Amino acid sequence: MKVSSNLLCLFGTLAFVISFVHANHNNALSCPNSQHLVGAIGGVIEQSSRVGREQKIAMEMAVNNFCRMNNDTCSCPILYLKDSQGNPARSVYEVMDLMEGKEVQAIIGAISPQEAILAAEFDKSTKNIPIISLTPTAIPSLPQSAALSSFVQMSHDIGIHMQCIAAILGHFGWRKVTPIYEDHGTFSSSPGLLMHLSDALHLVDSTIERHLTFPPLHSLSNPSSFIEEELKRFKMKENRVFILLKSSLRSCILLFEKAKQLGMMEKGYVWIISDDISSLFDSVDPTVLLSMQGVVGFKTKVVETSESFKNFKFQFRKKFRTRYPNEDEYSNPSIYALRTYDATLAVAKAIQVSKGSGSSMKLLKNITLTEFDGVSGSISFKDGKFAQLPTFSIINVIGKSYSEINFWSPKFGFSNDMHGNRAAGLDSIIWPGGTQQTPTGQVARNEGNPLKIGVPAKGAFKQFVNVSYAADKNETYVTGFSIQVFIAAVKQLPYSLSYVFIPYYGSYDEMVGEVHNKTLDAVVGDTEIMADRYEYAQFSQPYMESGLVMVVPLKQESMKEGFIFLYAFTTKMWIVLLAMTIGTVSVVWFNEHVHGSEDFKASSALDCFSKMLWFSVAVLSLAHRELIKNNLSRLVLATWFCVNVIVAACFTATLSSIMTVSRFQPSVSLQSNDVVGCNGNSFIVRYLVNVLHFSPENIRHINSMDDYDDAFKKGEIAAAFFVTPHANVFIAKYCHSYEKTGRTHKLGGFGFVFRKGSTLVEDISEAILKVTQNGEIDALEGNMLKSFSNCSQLIQESDGYGRLGPATFCGMFMISGGISALVFLTTLGRLIAENQDWIWKLTLSNLMKRRVGKWVTMLLHNRYPNPGVELQ
Repeated sequence: MKVSSNLLCLFGTLAFVISFVHANHNNALSCPNSQHLVGAIGGVIEQSSRVGREQKIAMEMAVNNFCRMNNDTCSCPILYLKDSQGNPARSVYEVMDLMEGKEVQAIIGAISPQEAILAAEFDKSTKNIPIISLTPTAIPSLPQSAALSSFVQMSHDIGIHMQCIAAILGHFGWRKVTPIYEDHGTFSSSPGLLMHLSDALHLVDSTIERHLTFPPLHSLSNPSSFIEEELKRFKMKENRVFILLKSSLRSCILLFEKAKQLGMMEKGYVWIISDDISSLFDSVDPTVLLSMQGVVGFKTKVVETSESFKNFKFQFRKKFRTRYPNEDEYSNPSIYALRTYDATLAVAKAIQVSKGSGSSMKLLKNITLTEFDGVSGSISFKDGKFAQLPTFSIINVIGKSYSEINFWSPKFGFSNDMHGNRAAGLDSIIWPGGTQQTPTGQVARNEGNPLKIGVPAKGAFKQFVNVSYAADKNETYVTGFSIQVFIAAVKQLPYSLSYVFIPYYGSYDEMVGEVHNKTLDAVVGDTEIMADRYEYAQFSQPYMESGLVMVVPLKQESMKEGFIFLYAFTTKMWIVLLAMTIGTVSVVWFNEHVHGSEDFKASSALDCFSKMLWFSVAVLSLAHRELIKNNLSRLVLATWFCVNVIVAACFTATLSSIMTVSRFQPSVSLQSNDVVGCNGNSFIVRYLVNVLHFSPENIRHINSMDDYDDAFKKGEIAAAFFVTPHANVFIAKYCHSYEKTGRTHKLGGFGFVFRKGSTLVEDISEAILKVTQNGEIDALEGNMLKSFSNCSQLIQESDGYGRLGPATFCGMFMISGGISALVFLTTLGRLIAENQDWIWKLTLSNLMKRRVGKWVTMLLHNRYPNPGVELQ
C-alpha cells in the first residue's frame, strides 16, 4: 500500500514537472520574441522541512495564479527553486548561483541579512538584485551596507514580537526568565535576539537570568541526549519561566518531549513559545501537542473569512495532498505559506510593471511600492519591512489543539477582539499540570534540600535572636525580632523557600566565614553589615539602621528638675533683668512722688523705701493705673513693657526647648584610661581598637544584657558601647538609669548574609523593602520594645505624650505658694493684733451660750480676770 502511494506521488510529481516545462516551452514558442517574457524569480528554501514544502507549493501557486489572472502566457515569470538544506553556507551559495547562473531578477527565501551581505560581497555586479526575506521576524535596524539596499523583509519588526512576550510576562509579574533558542548562525538566532528581548523585558521590570542555546539537530551526533542533559541542568535552577524564542519544528517537538519526561511540564512551570513556532500548530500532527499541554504562545492573526484566503486554502490543500499524500490530514497552510504566496505575487507584479527590462533598482522600487490585500493580510512596505502593525492571537495548548484566549497588538495591548476592545483577560489559561492557578515562576533551588541558615546562639541580646531548647520535646526553638523579620520577608517572595535554622556558638565573624566556606548557606540575625565581611559573603538590604553609640549611667538632678524655669536664662541675665526692673520702677517712682510732688514726705529712709516698694508692686501689677500721671513715666513704662514682652517670648521658647530635651545628665566624662564594656562576641572590640583607638586592656567583654547593668553598678566599667538597636533595647529596660551620649558612628545596619552570587540576595532585599514600607518591621520593633514595663512610671508622671506634670513646675509653685502663705499669715497676724479686744469679747460671748462654755468661761475668768469683761 505504501509502495503504491509512493508511485502515485512520483507519477504526480513527474506529471507536474513535465506540464510546467511544457507550458514554459510553449510560452517561449508562442511569444514572437523571447524578450517579451517577464523574467525569472529565484527561490531558496529548505525543501525537506515542513515550512519549506509549504513555501514551495505557495510559490508555484502564486506564479500560476498570476499567469491565469493576466490571461497572457508571455507574462508568466520562470521560477527557479534551490534547496538550502537548512545550512546558512548552503543558502549563500544558492543565492549566488541564482544571481549568476540563472540571472534571476529577484530572489525569495528565508535569507538573513548576513547571508545576503555575504552573497553580494562575492559578486559586486549582482548586489542590487532584490532579495525578499521570508524570515519570521524583521530586524529593526540593518547594518549600514550597500549590499542591503535591495533587501526587503516580508515580516514584522522583531521588537514587536519581543514586546508581546514582555506583555505576557509583565501581566503575570514574572521577574526572571530563561530564553531558549536554536542557533543557526544568523542574526535572528544569535545573541542579538537576546538583546532585543532584554530591552523589552526591562520595560516590565523583568530580566534574563540565564539562557539555553543549542545548535541545529542535524549537527549533533545524539540530539536527544544533548537536549536532555541541558534541560536537567536548568531543572536544578530556581527559575521556572522558559521562553522558546526560535526553533525548528523538529527541535521544538524533541524539546517538549524531553521536558515532559523530566517532569518539567508539571505544575509550577511556565512555557511560552513565539510566533514562528505557534504558527505551525495548524500544520502538524495534533498528537505532538500532547507533550505541550499548558504551553502559552502567540501567533499572527489572519482574517480567514476573506474570499482570497478561502480560495488559497482550498487550492493549497488540494496541491499539498497531491504532492504529500502521507501528510493529507495536516495540509492546512501556515503563515509561512501565506506570506510566501504574497511575496511571490508582489515580485511578479513588480516585474510585470517593469516589463522585464527595467533595472534592479527600479524593480526594487516597484516591489516596495506594491500595495494589495493578500492572503496573509494587507501588503505594504515601509523602511524595507511590513508597514502595518500585526495583531497576535494569544493561544493556550489544550489536548490535541489550542484555544485562542485573547489578542494583543502594539497599539491596544491585550483585548478580546482584533479591534482593540478591552474586556477579557488571561485568567482562563490552563497551565502545565492542568491548573488554572498562575504559577509563581520560581521555586526554591533547594527544594527537598533546605537552606542551612546559621543563627547566633551566643548573642548578648536575646530579643533579636533567642535559641532555646525544650528538653521534654527534644526540640530547639529559634525566636526573636530578627527571625520574625526574616520570616516576614520570606512570605513576600514569589516562590516557596525551604530552610532550617542552625544555632551557631562562635563569633559573628566566624559565622560569616562559615557561609564563605559553604558550611552554611546563609546567616539570619543581628549581623552588622561591615565592609571587611564583604570579602567572604554578600548582604541583603539592611532591615534596621545601625550605628555605634556610647551608653553611660544617668545622674538625676531633682533640684534642677524642680527649678527648671531658672535655667532658661543665665545668672547674668537674671541679674540684669532684676536691675532693669528696679531701675525702671525707681525712675517712675521718682518722677511721680519726688520730682514735682508736694504731698509726698518721707519721714525716714526706711519709710521712703517701703513706700517705693509698695509703689513698685502696684505699678508692676497694674493694679493702680491712676498712680501714673507723668507722661515721662508713661514713656519709661512703655519702653520697659516692650522689652519685657520680647524677653518673655524668648523665655517661653527657651523653657520649651529645655523641657523637650533629656532631664538627666551623663554621670561621667569618659577619660582615656576608663574601662568600657562591649559585646566580646561582635565586631565592636576591633572597632574600638582600630577606629576609636581604645587600648585593648581597657575593653571588657560582656556577654549578656543584664551583665552590663551589674558591671555599671559595681563600677567595673565607666561606659558601654552598643550598636544602636541594642542600645535602644538596653535603655528600654533600664530607662531610669542609662542614656546614650556622644556622637553616633555610622554603620551599615543589620542585614542577612548569603553566599556570593546567590540570587536570594536580590529577592530578599526586595522583600525587606516591602515589609519595611508596609510598616511590618516598625510594628515588630514596637512590640519588642513594649515588652519592657520599667518606663511606665515615667510615662504616668509625664501624664501622657507631650504633656507636663506638676513636678516640672514645683519650684515655681513653691515660691508662689510660699509668698502667698507669708502674705496671708502676715496679714492675719496684723488683723489679730489690731482687733484683739473685739476677738476676745466675741469668743467669750459665744462660749457663754453653751454649758461647757460657761464653765470654761468661769474658769478662765477666775484664772485670768479681765475687768473689761462681764460674765453673763
